[in-house]
Amino acid sequence: MNIMLVSVRERTQEIGLRKAIGASQQDILVQFMIEATILAVLGGAAGTLIGIGGVSLAGALTPLKAGVSPTAIILAVGVSGGIGLFFGVVPARQAAKLDPIVALRSA
Repeated sequence: MNIMLVSVRERTQEIGLRKAIGASQQDILVQFMIEATILAVLGGAAGTLIGIGGVSLAGALTPLKAGVSPTAIILAVGVSGGIGLFFGVVPARQAAKLDPIVALRSA
């Protein structure tokens, strides 16, 4: 959520300009929700790949049989996306509620 709040603050003028030329609150809300979800899914996928590498390394260095199931991979990335969606709500609402005039003046 923190990175999305920073994103909203840094892009205040962009949001104001989009609203001034006709973007609705829903357009802004959807944009930031999609961004939050994509960031979370990419982070989850990167973490999953690193985890798979770690499991493979552990399997190669120890006598234990280690592996990762496809279900676990899908679940990990899916949960990451859900968390991104959930924690993207507050920044997205904040961006959607910005007054375009105030946003454009905050240079």
